[in-house]
Amino acid sequence: QVQLVESGGGLVRAGGSLRLSCALSGRTFRRYAMAWFRQAPGKEREFVAAITWSGGTTYYADSVKGRFTISRDNVKNTVYLQMNSLKPEDTAVYYCAAGREAKVVITNYDYWGQGTQVTVSS
Repeated sequence: QVQLVESGGGLVRAGGSLRLSCALSGRTFRRYAMAWFRQAPGKEREFVAAITWSGGTTYYADSVKGRFTISRDNVKNTVYLQMNSLKPEDTAVYYCAAGREAKVVITNYDYWGQGTQVTVSS
């Protein structure tokens, strides 16, 4: 089994930055692709970013492209989401996920963290 724990969420003003972390533990010998999703109040969970195991390929939702950066450190078994130029519409619970491929489709991911709240004030 694999456990994922997010951290780094909080309250930030519009235009500010936050760095989310997702620590993996358990059976980390498999080469999992990782992703970040988010869910705002009243909305479905949506794709934010994904990264292959090697870190060589990344994917971003259009809404965050150019502002967010996903990265990973496989030695530390940690995935990051650097969020810059934050907007109020970025307010959501952010979840990290591990799966077979770096895909947009939510069903691709087998393991999920508990989520961390990100609130951007205007």
